[in-house]
Amino acid sequence: MNPRLAIALPLLLGGAVWLTRDFGARQAALWLIGAALGVALLHARFGFTAAYRRLLLERRGVGVRAQLLLIGLCVLAFQPMLAADAGMRGFVFPVGMALLLGAFLFGLGMQLGGGCGSGTLYAVGGGVPRMGLTLLAFIAGATLAAWQSELWSGWPALAPVSLPWALPGSLTVLGIAWWASVAWEKSQHINVQSIPWRGGHAWRGPWPLGWGAVALAGLSVLTLWVAGRPWAITAAFPLWGSHAVATLGWDDPSFWPFWEDPTRVAAWLRPLMADRITVMDLGLILGAMAASGLAGPATWRWPRGGEVLASILGGLLLGLGAVLATGCNISAFLGGVASGSLHGWIWIIPALFGNWLGAWLRPVFRLD
Repeated sequence: MNPRLAIALPLLLGGAVWLTRDFGARQAALWLIGAALGVALLHARFGFTAAYRRLLLERRGVGVRAQLLLIGLCVLAFQPMLAADAGMRGFVFPVGMALLLGAFLFGLGMQLGGGCGSGTLYAVGGGVPRMGLTLLAFIAGATLAAWQSELWSGWPALAPVSLPWALPGSLTVLGIAWWASVAWEKSQHINVQSIPWRGGHAWRGPWPLGWGAVALAGLSVLTLWVAGRPWAITAAFPLWGSHAVATLGWDDPSFWPFWEDPTRVAAWLRPLMADRITVMDLGLILGAMAASGLAGPATWRWPRGGEVLASILGGLLLGLGAVLATGCNISAFLGGVASGSLHGWIWIIPALFGNWLGAWLRPVFRLD
């Protein structure tokens, strides 16, 4: 058995048993859903960062169209589920200066750090050393934003807006974005790439991109049903960093205004493994580790000087941006749009500008 698989499987199974005993069946279910997300992300190599870079620099939009497919499937499922109000809530957050700046910084950090929230976690699980640096800096940046929340929490913002006719309206905008990506690709290339659906192996991978989009949509719907809210990733990072600060004795985050906020105080006071996002994030890493073991031997390459600097700088920007913008591609964009929130659509605009600037800066750090 591959060593990565031999490590990941016992941890996943043992963790599920322990979580069931100490925190309940729902936490164990979210742990396993997170693992399944890690498998899908790694086998399909489903990422946002490279897809945006290819769209902006190469005018190839197949990766972005796979994202649009994922979002469209989630919109179709989320809207009736949220309308039924069976103990589930969507992500509907304000639009303001913090979101605009945070999304831009996050997009910039994506291209320098090498991944978004989900991409960083599954790459760490897949054994990419550089992304371990990005994740550590990601957590540090998110913790820094939480520590200094008084600097930005009072910036001007509109009240949260739930869009009327969210289902047909969102599908229409997604359709327009699909058409625009095809037209952009046609302007540069003779052929337009289609989302691949054929080939691949269910267990060993790799999966066609279409499989990945459908699998991630199904698991996102399952997350909404089990957790009672959409899939999220980055909200766990300031929590992890703040616990590290407290453990090391550097400060007492209990007195930070960020953790005194009524919407966050419960997360800070309860045990770390009682946090639903933490459990899913750790499960995702182990699921990606198991998938990489199933895929076969891996090639390890330690990061070079420019990559190290880019990972640290990019990770810090990712963490700062995610906290300011109330999320990343998953919670802010996917979760927001699927929930019918205006902030999801607004988030992607400055994020794309940040991605463009980051893609332009990559050669400075000698990134391929």
